[in-house]
Order: sequence, then C-alpha cells, then structure tokens
Amino acid sequence: MTLMELSTEYRAHAQALRERITLLESCMEETEEKDQRLLLYGRIRMLRTMWREARDLAVLTGHYYERGYHRSARYKL
Repeated sequence: MTLMELSTEYRAHAQALRERITLLESCMEETEEKDQRLLLYGRIRMLRTMWREARDLAVLTGHYYERGYHRSARYKL
C-alpha cells in the first residue's frame, strides 16, 4: 500500500468518525439525563481525538513526498 492510498483510507476513516460525532452530539442534545449526557460527552471527546489524528495523518501521508511540504513535528516518520 502506498502512502497516497493510505491517505485515502485515513480520510475515509476521519469522515466516518466525524459522522459518528455529529450523531452523538445530536443524541446528547436530546438527552435530559445527566449521567447519560456525561457518558456521551466522554465518547465524543475520545472520537474527536481520533478524528483529529486521522485527519492530520491523511494530510501528512498525502503530501509526504512533495518538496517544500512542512511536516508536522507531532508526526515523524
């Protein structure tokens, strides 16, 4: 698998995570129970972290071989 193909996979994964986050946010708005809202909030926080990482890695792997591309200090290959 090439880095460009991997980039496409990361983008698809990030999109799926974003859709799930949106769904959970709407469920959280409709929920009135405090305990249930806290559980949903915790899940959303974790998914947001995963979403950001997938999005960042999609960009990194998509532009890895481009000259002049400034790589993130967070992700070193």
